[in-house]
Amino acid sequence: MDFKEIHMGNLIKIRVREKKMGLLRICGFLKCTAEEIEKMYISSSIDSDMLLKWSKLLEYDFFRIYSQHIILYAPCNSDQEKEQSKEDSGLPNFRKSLYTREIIDFMLNQYNSGNMSRQEIYQRYNIPKSTFHKWLNKYNSELKESEE
Repeated sequence: MDFKEIHMGNLIKIRVREKKMGLLRICGFLKCTAEEIEKMYISSSIDSDMLLKWSKLLEYDFFRIYSQHIILYAPCNSDQEKEQSKEDSGLPNFRKSLYTREIIDFMLNQYNSGNMSRQEIYQRYNIPKSTFHKWLNKYNSELKESEE
């Protein structure tokens, strides 16, 4: 899965095929025409209201894909910005990062293939050393077994 270049329409189309969902049901649920559905399939981005409807219909959290992108590719905040962000905000504050198995496998593959050192992974993805070390102990043997 390419988390850097996200083509949401294509991902939705893949999920529709997996669920073997008919066009009539989709059109009825989303209240749109078949032509509009086809346009969404070729669109790289989808309006958030529409994406929420797709997520409900297909029983898949498409927003999580964007979260993975942010975890991997968003720049790290400086200490000053972190201090400012702790102040009261009208927006919800999420305490933990979401590391799915795909993200963990991606980082372990980067390390195991020699593309990145541990230090590079810590800095680029802002992963705590203890977290990455736990992943190495827990998932690295599973990852190597699946490759064999």
